Amino acid sequence: MGLRINDIAPDFTAPSTAGEIRFHEWLGDSFGIIFSHPRDFTPVCTTEFGAVAQLSAEFAKRGTKVIGVSVDSVQDHEKWKKDIEAFGGAPADFPIIDDSSLTVAKAYDMLEADYYLPTEGRTPAHSNTVRTVYIIGPDKKVKLTMTYPMTVGRNFAEILRALDAVKLTDGKPLATPANWQAGQDVIVALALNNDQAKERFGELDIKLPYLRFAKAPK
Repeated sequence: MGLRINDIAPDFTAPSTAGEIRFHEWLGDSFGIIFSHPRDFTPVCTTEFGAVAQLSAEFAKRGTKVIGVSVDSVQDHEKWKKDIEAFGGAPADFPIIDDSSLTVAKAYDMLEADYYLPTEGRTPAHSNTVRTVYIIGPDKKVKLTMTYPMTVGRNFAEILRALDAVKLTDGKPLATPANWQAGQDVIVALALNNDQAKERFGELDIKLPYLRFAKAPK
């Protein structure tokens, strides 16, 4: 069974472009995003890592650390980072893990149902590390997961939006509606009655008895 929401994210120690990473220690009191990709020097992955590099300031503004996972070596990562910067126009200054052993990919269920890892002539299809995303909280628990096939590049604007929603609602009697964007109204949980909801979140916009909106907390 794969990782579920509120599971403790597996800890690990692995080499990376930022030196040896002890994941829980590296995460500290921050939110974190860990994401995998099939292989270095591949087209879709280069566009994705370029997108993450461009969003570096946005993740930092949200107090969130980002770390990539690949089945290639640190040496390959360092060479590939030059391509990422050339394409994305921003340095890939986040760590990229060397997971040639598949330790992290297996712990985080980042592999397709059928996979193998030959030592010679390997292509992305041979390792099948799919495009998996985990948002991890400071409590080291999994807050959100997304998994894409190798053929579908991720929308990092959506990952950023989901991060905003997770941070806003984590541990609070709130939820975000469909297509919510940062700054828009949020839904108050039914655990609070109308009076309790007003006292805590201000005036309500009651659409239905069970669907009540309030201004998003600052």
